[in-house]
Amino acid sequence: MSYQTLYRAFRPSSLKDVRGQEMITRVLTRQLETGRIAHAYLFCGSRGTGKTTTARAFARVVNCQSPVDGEPCGTCDACRQLATESNLDIVEIDAASNNGVDEIRELRERVKYPPVNGRYKVYIIDEVHMLSPAAFNALLKTLEEPPAHVVFILATTEPKKLPATVLSRCQRFDFRRVPMPVIVELMREILEKIDRTAETEALELIAAHSEGGLRDALSLLDMCLSYADEELSAETVRNVTGTAGRSFLFEYVDALISMDAKSAVVLIDRLIRDGRDLASFAAEVSEHLRALLLARIASDSLCELLEISVEDANRYRDQANHIQENRLAQITDLFLEAESRMKWLSSARAALELCTVRACRPEESSSLEGMLARIEALESVPRTVVQAAPAKTEKTAAPKETPAKVETPAAQAPGAPAPEAYDKAMEALVATMPMIRPQLSAMRYERREGNCIHTVFARKDAMQMNVLSRFSEKIAQALSEAFGEPLTVNMRREEDRPTTAVERPVRQTITAAQNLFGIENVEIDG
Repeated sequence: MSYQTLYRAFRPSSLKDVRGQEMITRVLTRQLETGRIAHAYLFCGSRGTGKTTTARAFARVVNCQSPVDGEPCGTCDACRQLATESNLDIVEIDAASNNGVDEIRELRERVKYPPVNGRYKVYIIDEVHMLSPAAFNALLKTLEEPPAHVVFILATTEPKKLPATVLSRCQRFDFRRVPMPVIVELMREILEKIDRTAETEALELIAAHSEGGLRDALSLLDMCLSYADEELSAETVRNVTGTAGRSFLFEYVDALISMDAKSAVVLIDRLIRDGRDLASFAAEVSEHLRALLLARIASDSLCELLEISVEDANRYRDQANHIQENRLAQITDLFLEAESRMKWLSSARAALELCTVRACRPEESSSLEGMLARIEALESVPRTVVQAAPAKTEKTAAPKETPAKVETPAAQAPGAPAPEAYDKAMEALVATMPMIRPQLSAMRYERREGNCIHTVFARKDAMQMNVLSRFSEKIAQALSEAFGEPLTVNMRREEDRPTTAVERPVRQTITAAQNLFGIENVEIDG
């Protein structure tokens, strides 16, 4: 006997064995038990969810000569003939290849003949949406008033393409995608029957790749088992499907969050060298970003929404805490657009790398989102408010008494070498939070005033400063531990430094020149 694939060898033969469609099988079983069998059914749903399997199981019970509790007996002539696929009372028609009006006219003539062994003649028309308009019109009258011994079961993945006149003549059942835990459980049962083993992560990867389709999951499992020698590992599944690992996705998205374009592009290069499919990777990144967005807006329901474990949910929550919702939505939109474009471009790598750079450089984008990112960066920069010193007034009543001066710590000159303790604090921060390494590299030590460490950023690093401002408490804590005393940290851009007394005359000269000549920018040499 020739080899049968897993999805054919373990196809359910009864309604109770159909997985993931409990509501539908319950309704059909009750109809069989009470004898309230409709003349036409419409099974809708995505591929591999059990439409044809349910139709065959239903037809088997309908024609069983002695059913028990809505299930076939398995011993009568009709059941035995169906097991060998020689039952003449169940007719399957592929509408994709028999979609003309002539085939439907032939069908109208055939429905007049009574069943051979069973009680009903069951016609299963698969992919019924492929019928031509003329074929639908020819089928309408027969579908509305078929002979008493005929049952029609129409199956389709696109019910929106069916005429309303056909929809109104059928009992409609919508097959949902099979949940991941149900797919994993079924694959475990099959592996036990064939005496094979697999890692839990491997089965979860297969279930996720199948997108709720049992047939796709079993076909992929069959292919992976042929590739694996002994136990099926997660790495084997990744090699077969060409997908990246979960840890790789977290590492790549960490680079996007920290706006480290160099590290992200290096990861893409590693992905290509490993032979992974870039289009699939872009889709995986989109799903990962969606998970982070859900972790931000529906953290309590993350396990149910994504069908993942508590440990995985905590990992998503931890990463989502390091990025704002608006930027996360912008990056997700970028990858969805890139995923769509990669289907038509000859260079998928260029499209993915361009998307990566745009995700890491939102301040350089000319789009509305980029402008909003720049405005947000400017608004979030802490400003130093300089108040004018109060005018001194002479007191004639007490000329000998002078107001006491307020002692202020001597400030280090701007650009002074960073103390060794500062460098140690930065190293400790990089060790605990590697994702902010680029931002810490952009931050330069300026000076210390009292218990405050002043740092400075170049004007072009405004976005880096915006990111680090959310970690100011942790930076201050690291500095306090390194210096051995409580410290605070102040961040500013180079142009935010208050004008010193030496610079005021120059500033006044520039202002006077601007007012005199009516220009905005004045350059002074010397």
